[in-house]
Amino acid sequence: MRVAGRGSGRVSIAGLIAVRPGARTRLFYRLRIHRRRMNERRSLSERDYIGLIDAAHQQLRAPIILVWDRPNTHIAATMKQMIAERAWLTVVLLPAYAPDLNPVEGVWSHVKRSLANLAALTVDALETLMRNRLKRLQYRPAVLDGFVAQTGLTYNPLPP
Repeated sequence: MRVAGRGSGRVSIAGLIAVRPGARTRLFYRLRIHRRRMNERRSLSERDYIGLIDAAHQQLRAPIILVWDRPNTHIAATMKQMIAERAWLTVVLLPAYAPDLNPVEGVWSHVKRSLANLAALTVDALETLMRNRLKRLQYRPAVLDGFVAQTGLTYNPLPP
């Protein structure tokens, strides 16, 4: 998303939905503002994504099986190395061009719809609005369950 005018820039978001049998579904996210500075990256880096995954791991206190789409950052050599350094992390890649299998796409759609009739005058105001919307979703596990159900994917744990 972009905002024109003073203090303009771009807000990047990464998120993951954590599903664990017997526990409430959880949403984790990271936001970063890019302010159009020279040589500044215009998107999230591998370190941003791995920071999100590490934070989720710390809060969940469990191994993570990450079902992931295929943006360049997710499949970059640097990211593969960072993933390999985490014994508790297993990554399963979704097929190319399959946003319907990614429950986080439902989150982004929901947040964008909630911002449709609002005008943020600065990128900081946009960030505040987005954080507010995402925070609300964190307290609505039934809605998060709906995003997971929309994919048609099911979780079938292996027997011990």
